[in-house]
Amino acid sequence: MHDTEDMPVDVDFDEEEPSFSDPEDFEDDVDDEELLGDLLREKPQEADGIDSVVVVDNVPQVGPERLEKLKNVIHKIFSKFGKITNEFYPTVDGPEGLTKGYIFLEYGAPTQALEAVKNADGYKLDKQHTFRVNVFTDFDKYMSISDEWETPEKQPFKDFGNMRHWMEDPDCRDQYSVIYESGERTAIFNNDAKDPIVSEERARWTETYVRWSPKGTYLATFHQRGIALWGGEKFKQIQRFSHQGVSLIDFSPCERYVVTFSPLMDTKEDPQAIIIWDILTGQKKRGFHCESSAHWPIFKWSHDGKFFARMTQDTLSIYETPVSPHTEDFSWSPGDNIIAFWVPEDKDIPARVTLMQLPSRQEIRVRNLFNVVDCKLHWQRQGDYLCVKVDRTPKGTQGVVTNFEIFRMREKQVPVDVVEMKGDPESKTAFAWEPNGSKFAVLHGESPRINASFYHVKNNGKIELIKMFDKQQANSIFWSPQGQFMVLAGLRSMNGALAFVDTSDCTMMNMVEHYMASDVEWDPTGRYLVTSVSWWSHKVDNAYWLWTFQGRLLQKNNKDRFCQLLWRPRPATLLTQDSIKVIKKDLKKYSKIFEQKDRLSQSKASRELVDKRRSMMEDYRTYREAALQQHHEQKTARLQLRGGVDTDELDSNTDDWEEETIEFFINEEIIPLGE
Repeated sequence: MHDTEDMPVDVDFDEEEPSFSDPEDFEDDVDDEELLGDLLREKPQEADGIDSVVVVDNVPQVGPERLEKLKNVIHKIFSKFGKITNEFYPTVDGPEGLTKGYIFLEYGAPTQALEAVKNADGYKLDKQHTFRVNVFTDFDKYMSISDEWETPEKQPFKDFGNMRHWMEDPDCRDQYSVIYESGERTAIFNNDAKDPIVSEERARWTETYVRWSPKGTYLATFHQRGIALWGGEKFKQIQRFSHQGVSLIDFSPCERYVVTFSPLMDTKEDPQAIIIWDILTGQKKRGFHCESSAHWPIFKWSHDGKFFARMTQDTLSIYETPVSPHTEDFSWSPGDNIIAFWVPEDKDIPARVTLMQLPSRQEIRVRNLFNVVDCKLHWQRQGDYLCVKVDRTPKGTQGVVTNFEIFRMREKQVPVDVVEMKGDPESKTAFAWEPNGSKFAVLHGESPRINASFYHVKNNGKIELIKMFDKQQANSIFWSPQGQFMVLAGLRSMNGALAFVDTSDCTMMNMVEHYMASDVEWDPTGRYLVTSVSWWSHKVDNAYWLWTFQGRLLQKNNKDRFCQLLWRPRPATLLTQDSIKVIKKDLKKYSKIFEQKDRLSQSKASRELVDKRRSMMEDYRTYREAALQQHHEQKTARLQLRGGVDTDELDSNTDDWEEETIEFFINEEIIPLGE
């Protein structure tokens, strides 16, 4: 245990604080550029016009008879970014007069040209033509790059020790972080069935909250001047990223990159609202402007971290590659480099859901939808299924119908099954897939008649309703990470009602309550569940309770102004599926060892008693050895005092001893008897 609780955490963003005091003889020689730099940069400047010119490549090669039609198409696409003042379509010398496949467009201002490059580069006109757009001045910049390769300077290697030491715990205990005292203290605990064990505790470790990386390698803390990452056996500082006023963070699934957001750091010339960092080197990879941070994370990563995407007002960009206009929402498959997105209806064109393979951009499935109000995308954890929740208003009706469109991703041509539910779409409060299976759960209805329905996606192409519980006090669904077990929770306004369900036969294992619970967190193994009342949402009864997966309460941990608990994620197992099957087959062989450990850890008193007895036995053995040594050293003196009689030998020969019983009076007590 490493306890540094009395020491504030210093992330050391700068070696020393600068002094802003001026000497007495200081003369102010600050020019206008320093004071009004942002305004002066907006001042109109002389230019030769080439900053406003863009070059569009991969344009169709057409003859004079089709040139006017091509110009209309180009003008319709590129006039969205500004007024086009001039255009030039070079042609090939010859009788046919074909265009050369690239064109020049001049805008009224350089900012409009930059906007065209940002949004139209990668625009797919048709299957054979995808635009590549550059500012004309980029050609001079690229021509001036030296052809000689300069070897990057070698950086010294930093050894941070075993970054996954917590996985080697002999008792296989998971860790979790706890923020309490309204954020003044942060601690890392090893989970134990009886009492949590402190691994690390520090004062003012973070200024707001903390985040674990997806595989649990890093702990991120927030500070006014940036983000710090901690890890290793003693939670040493691994990396820091200077981003003034950072408020949000997101990791890539591979833990190679981290994305930070700050509303304070952004300019037209240098986009810094959103920054992507390389975790290993600490280098800034790229900055982005931010139109809105209402939906975080702004970037969504593919399962292996090779691609990321963002959605602007009318464009879905993958590595800044626009793939579809007017996209409403999108989501990556958790198991493959497949992106799903939906496009709303446009006049007579129906809404559609598209599944696209990357990097080939092949559309592997398109589903047209009519009378659509809204769509929500829900992937199953392995990417085996995609559920598209579609709210529709059929023609001639006033009601709203909700369809669950289930895409079977592992089957040929990706067949789709439909489950229809009538009623107000707002009454469908929650949907969740089983993480490692083919079942899903839906909460629907209005309080006090909220129903929990469980469905099974079968191999025969049918979706079966296997169970429905009515009149549930629930607004959230929490599946165990291993599947099968789940909790229906009524958080906050529903006073913390909890229903533990085994979905193998849909039995209700237990119904309990944690009053005013605001959060529910499963541990990575699915053996334990934590419910908590956060000080951030409720100012009294702040605590976190530990339950078994069956709903048996193990601990009540009260923490002063408790704020947040997060389990430390585990990396993916290194075992193959065949190895896992062998372990499950021989589980009874290991169960005896586990059961013995469980019996010893069932009660705190038994563990303390065993430890006390073991300590007493060790003390006795030490005392006995010392007494025997002293007895041996005093043997010569005893023989002299007893006239040569060795009592040790007499003790070994009991036939020379006679037993005699002696009785003597101690006291007498007279007790009068009543009538």
